[in-house]
Order: sequence, then C-alpha cells, then structure tokens
Amino acid sequence: MKVKLYQLDAFTDKIFSGNPAAVCPLDQWLPDNILQNIAMENNLAETAFYVMKDDHYEIRWFTPAVEVDLCGHATLASAAVLYNYENYGGEVITFISPRSGKLTVSRNGDMLTLDFPSDKFDRVELSPQLIACFNSQPLEAYKGKTDYMLVFSSEEEIRKIVPHLLAISKLKVRGIIITAAGIEVDFVSRFFAPQSGIDEDPVTGSSHTTLTPYWAQKTGKSELTAIQLSARKGFLRCAYHGDRVKISGQAKTYLQGEITLE
Repeated sequence: MKVKLYQLDAFTDKIFSGNPAAVCPLDQWLPDNILQNIAMENNLAETAFYVMKDDHYEIRWFTPAVEVDLCGHATLASAAVLYNYENYGGEVITFISPRSGKLTVSRNGDMLTLDFPSDKFDRVELSPQLIACFNSQPLEAYKGKTDYMLVFSSEEEIRKIVPHLLAISKLKVRGIIITAAGIEVDFVSRFFAPQSGIDEDPVTGSSHTTLTPYWAQKTGKSELTAIQLSARKGFLRCAYHGDRVKISGQAKTYLQGEITLE
C-alpha cells in the first residue's frame, strides 16, 4: 500500500525556516497505531492526515509521541497541499477535527489564513513548578485549554531564555508558551512541549489562539503581527474576532514522495 507524503515549511516564505510539517492525504482512515507510527517515523513536530468527506475534510494531527487536539502549522500545510497538488478548486477549505470542530483555511495569493476558535484561558498563580521551568522569572501565568502561557518582560528575555525541559515535562499540559511584547512586531513567543515529544516547536499556530486574544486585550488592537523566536523563526499575522482567531502565513514545499506500507 502506498500513501502520499508531502513535507512543507509553514509560516515562512522560504524553505529551511518556519515549521516543517508532513501531510498525508488518505482515502480512508488507517488504524491509529499506523498513523502514530508514520508520525514517529517522520520525526517532525507534526504529521497531518486528512480524509475527504462530502463537502469537507476530516483532519487529525500527530506528534512523534501523541495525537494532539489542534495544530495550526500542519493545517496550513494541509491547505497548501490541497490548493497546489490535490486539485482543490475552491477558495475556502473546511476541515473538521474530531477534537476541535470546524476549522477553515482561505487564501489570498500566497497568504493562507486559518480560522480557529479562540482559546479560553485564566490567570493562575506563579507556582514554584512554573517558575522552575525557566532560568528567568515570568511576570504572569495563564492556563488555557491545553497549555500554560507565561508572560515575560521583554523580547530579549524570550530570545535568551533557557528552558528546563525536565521541569516542563512534568506539567500536565500539552506544553508551555512564553511571550513578551515585540520590538518590530506586536508580540513574540516560543513554545516548549517535551511531554508531547517536542522539546521546542519552531512555529506553533495553535498557541496563537491563546496569544492573540491576550495581546489584543493588552494592546487594544484587533490585528497584530508576531514572530515565534525559535532557531528557524516563523512570521504570523493574527486577527482577533472574539470567539475566533485568524492566523495568516505562507507555506513552502520541501518534498513530495510516498510511504510504502506492507
């Protein structure tokens, strides 16, 4: 059995930057253990699988270790595959996630825009467990649906921060977002998720469902620019619409191939 495989770099305008994602279009769902093994073999932050269903596409995302509730960059990459290689003729693609509901992607030239539900998050105590996760003291802590978010004082602090991955891995969440106001953009961030098999994610679209509402409230702006300050870097445009967040970026194809399953 052959399965198509695409690999794209998301939230960038050139390869070897942004966040790499694998995308596998399927005619029907394979067993979960096969999906997880493919993601483990790909060894990327995320592998997306989708199946066409009437007027939409069912989509799921796997890290090398676990299935996750939501993944922005692999959804962006999946849309790029449909637009550019799988003969999708419309302007808006509707994905349905069993874990996150309806997600749409639209295009405007090379720019793709995710329409995702806004995260709901609450301020929480800066516990010793959270403080132990980094070598620098955060100002505030928040807890969303799947992640913690820590707010720091400056972009420079985010750039230079040292994560304590063992401490982070003990948190019972998907991962931890760190963020601060940006110098040339509205805000910057990084994302760490060793408990999900990703020590540091290069660019995390889904974390911007938390970041965008927070920074919209802080800045009073509904449209914001952002950089994720991983080694590969990612560039995002975000728009806050109450219960929805729009996250825009580009995706560039790195490879096309196929997987052989016995």
